Amino acid sequence: MYEFLTGPMLWVTFSILIVGCIAKVVMYFKGLSWQLDRVAYTKHRALGIKWAFKSIFYWLVPFGSRSWREKPGMTILFFTFHVGIVFVPLFLEAHAVILRERWGIGWPAMPSSLADGLTIAMLVAGIMLIVRRITLPEVRIITTAKDYAILAITMAPFVTGLACRLHLPGYETWLLAHVITGHLMLLAIPFTKLSHMVLFFCSRAQIGMDFGIKRGGERGRGIVW
Repeated sequence: MYEFLTGPMLWVTFSILIVGCIAKVVMYFKGLSWQLDRVAYTKHRALGIKWAFKSIFYWLVPFGSRSWREKPGMTILFFTFHVGIVFVPLFLEAHAVILRERWGIGWPAMPSSLADGLTIAMLVAGIMLIVRRITLPEVRIITTAKDYAILAITMAPFVTGLACRLHLPGYETWLLAHVITGHLMLLAIPFTKLSHMVLFFCSRAQIGMDFGIKRGGERGRGIVW
């Protein structure tokens, strides 16, 4: 079972992930309207690209945007959660070994102690995000069961992976659960809100172009809309 999940099934999962994410991006841009969404597709294209990258950059930097600075607690939780989600799976030593053995790809790995620390920090941040959804009325009112399910799907590979790392009783069961939940998380990305992994860049680029060109970012250049 383990050999199948880390071999042929891994190809299937990554194929669905990549094709699904590409489809999401295509659908996003095909769904936009120049008139309704006020995005500069052709006019002032160079300025549009400039502001798109500025928007993406400042939202990827902790406290880089005004919104991040207005809610420092949420900003810390958000970045702690997402740094763990992105960097631990990509640079975990055990994952690098699988890539090298299965696909012959050499991949850098982070120290185990760093991976442990990021995993624990990510899980703590995830728990705090759940508490936030439960306790804050303005967040609770827009939270559904799907939101909790997505958080559970996202955190499950890290919980099971940490259990493997700590060599808890039933190691083989934990390892199998870790691999299965990892597949589930990857497969969920194109079909759930986890698709913001790619749609974030689309929406930030759109908003950056909108605000940069049409809402004062280039004030004084004589651009009329």
